[in-house]
Amino acid sequence: MKPSASELDAESWAFALDIYARPGVADACLSLQREAGVDVMLLLVIAFAAVKLRILLTPSEIRELDEACRPWREQIVRPLRAIRSGLKSGPLPAPSSETEQFRSKIKTVELASERLQNQLLAERLPQRSPKPDAVAAEEIHTILGCVVTLFVEKRGTKPDADLFPSIAKIVDAVMQEVR
Repeated sequence: MKPSASELDAESWAFALDIYARPGVADACLSLQREAGVDVMLLLVIAFAAVKLRILLTPSEIRELDEACRPWREQIVRPLRAIRSGLKSGPLPAPSSETEQFRSKIKTVELASERLQNQLLAERLPQRSPKPDAVAAEEIHTILGCVVTLFVEKRGTKPDADLFPSIAKIVDAVMQEVR
């Protein structure tokens, strides 16, 4: 029986939090975000679909998911992230203990915005029969590479070899879910 939309949302959110918390994954995700503009939530939902649902999204399906969440990401998530990040160094009265408390509240709101983005993405995952067998590391690497390529191309640049170790770190973490 296929999971409901709310079950998919809850499962994909739990998956994202678990994978992100593993050693080295947050740094790898943030590197992809910083260096290539990758939407980490999109990347993790696509990894969830591959590992837990055994659905390997096509490049066109990845683009469709990206387009579905792009307005939310650009108008809500990124501005919240920019405010939170900006409070690390200023403007006055930041940084201070008072502004750090405020920054912490912004971080909570930012996380809530990513939770809503996860829900949006989980609701739009393709509904089709899963692969008959578990996914292989090479398949995960390929699909995450497609996500990174999408964002690199949006920037009008070429994929940088420095991004491959970050992808590999995330693949290693998600493959622990397959075993």
